[in-house]
Amino acid sequence: MKIIVSILLTALLGFALSIFFPWWIIALAAFVVAFAIPQTPWKALLTGFLGIFLLWSLLAWWISTANDDLLANKISMLLLKQQSAGMLILVSGLIGGLVGAAAALTGSLARKL
Repeated sequence: MKIIVSILLTALLGFALSIFFPWWIIALAAFVVAFAIPQTPWKALLTGFLGIFLLWSLLAWWISTANDDLLANKISMLLLKQQSAGMLILVSGLIGGLVGAAAALTGSLARKL
């Protein structure tokens, strides 16, 4: 149950903070949730990754469908050398997930100190 709560809190806090602050605030959100909810480091890493991965993937999908994948297809041609909005959404989610995982792991280990 803690895992689901951590994932949801990380995603919600990351979304709320990213409205007002730069993109890297998601790391602070994952850190705070992992620090506040006691978990093993591996579970914190997993919840930080999944929370931010789901958040960024859903936001990227939402933005992409708002303009019929026009911008996402052009950016994916530049970055991935293929016209695939879905792949760009996946890559964006993975990048955010890695940031969230590292921050959540740091928060979990800081709690042990």
